[in-house]
Amino acid sequence: MAQPWTILDRVETSAGVLELRRRGVDDVLLTVAGRVLMNSRANRSEIALAQLTCTNRAPGAAVLVGGLGLGYTLRAALDLLPADARVVLAEIDPAIVHWCRTHVADLNRNALDDPRLELHVEDVACTLGRGAGGGRDGRFDAILFDLSEGPSTKSRQADHPLYGPSMLRTVRAALRPGGVFAVWSEQPCPPFETRLRRAGYRVELTRPGRGALRHAVYLAHPAA
Repeated sequence: MAQPWTILDRVETSAGVLELRRRGVDDVLLTVAGRVLMNSRANRSEIALAQLTCTNRAPGAAVLVGGLGLGYTLRAALDLLPADARVVLAEIDPAIVHWCRTHVADLNRNALDDPRLELHVEDVACTLGRGAGGGRDGRFDAILFDLSEGPSTKSRQADHPLYGPSMLRTVRAALRPGGVFAVWSEQPCPPFETRLRRAGYRVELTRPGRGALRHAVYLAHPAA
């Protein structure tokens, strides 16, 4: 008989009740309005997002991670990046930041305590805006979007604040020469690929792992 879930914490959000559930040692769910946002036992695409963008980075690399979740992408990025890297994390929900520091710190191995990390509790669009403008956040060698909702064919996203043309221009301005924009998506999204190419990116699509349920990772490289 399966062990029951324990609700560790819950908060009201504009999208519904955000809830953290756990059973056993390493089985954790992050849900909103009853919909699963992340499962600690299904994290291969989140880890791949970091591996594909942070492996063999040069000293002094600067990386922006948009979205925290349970901290798997951040942890993988920190493990791969050099000791003098600059890692900026933008997470809009303070409850998720708190949970990653407390309830699930064992799963992400205290990623938020890494001295290389700059934490911004805000919309990643705000962080990017400062980077694109040459402000205090500077520019990045890699920008990773590991957000609760990736690009989707289920809704109109041509003018989406995170996946539309305006944001794609902002990302380009915030990238250093040779930089990469990486996006987690629940599944391939051809309209998003089209928008990336129209915005001047060279696009690669990978689907980490094997089996029927495979998420997608987009790597977008600005054309010279």
